[in-house]
Amino acid sequence: MCYFSVRIGEIPVKDNDALLELFVHYLAIERRYSDETVKAYLQDLRKFEGYLKQTGEGDFKSVALIDVRLYLSFLDEEQMSRNSISRMLSSLRGFYSFLLRENKVTENPVASISYKNRTLRLPKYLYQDELDKIFDSARGDEPLDYRNVTLLEVLYATGIRVSECRNIQMSDIDMALGVILIFGKGNKERYVPFGHFALEAIEMYLEKSRLPLMTKYNQQHDYLFVNRLGEPITSGGIEYVLKQVMKKSGQTGTLHPHMLRHTFATDMLNEGADLRTVQELLGHASLSSTQIYTHVTKDALQRNYQAFHPRAKRKSNET
Repeated sequence: MCYFSVRIGEIPVKDNDALLELFVHYLAIERRYSDETVKAYLQDLRKFEGYLKQTGEGDFKSVALIDVRLYLSFLDEEQMSRNSISRMLSSLRGFYSFLLRENKVTENPVASISYKNRTLRLPKYLYQDELDKIFDSARGDEPLDYRNVTLLEVLYATGIRVSECRNIQMSDIDMALGVILIFGKGNKERYVPFGHFALEAIEMYLEKSRLPLMTKYNQQHDYLFVNRLGEPITSGGIEYVLKQVMKKSGQTGTLHPHMLRHTFATDMLNEGADLRTVQELLGHASLSSTQIYTHVTKDALQRNYQAFHPRAKRKSNET
């Protein structure tokens, strides 16, 4: 993504675009947010701007508390989910906090608004038989087959985000120790281990896929994962690969990289890992972000109990 090059204080702020330029610079350079995160902020703010223009007041600096309240009502009428509305509000709060700090507005119209009635949405994860079908469908003898299997193995073995996977450099991998240096949100570093299956997949991929593709197309870079032309793969490219693998497996639904992240966390907790360890591996700043997986594991425990305990439920022939 190409971001604005403006720096705070270099130009007079005259319109919404200039305010957004300042905010984008702050997110991308000072906060070191990922491209995907910055893009999400911009989409939320552009949607709000569109609403303001439709209601006759398009200037960010003229927004008052009542405008924000009416906007939330508008989103609710559009049947937007509570989680999405909460995210929109968070984007607006961050934007106006920044403008207030930079003296571009005199007050934050979002400061006193809360939206606490969020529904708890449990993360979607994959069962073992679903995982097996997905891995089986990805296998093959073509260069991209080795790449696809390795993508699956690394994502499931580490629980990393798709942006973190895309940015892995060859120099970030310690094959002997079985760890990868990951640069997460805010450019925070963490080491994430990977196991024997991922190690074997990486070794095969480097020999039979990455090297041949980069040699064929005269590519020279340090990124681990490449596309069909030997170029660094994008986040969208990874999502496309997983979508095609899912379709090939014959299963319904879409396989998103976050589902492998959720499955990693759920399986770790189900097998006895403590919450703090999973928090560290996932790169969560707060333990509360990781705690949602305890709900998933309790749900899995209940299903397994009902399915396998001989006295969990009455047999069909009993009266």
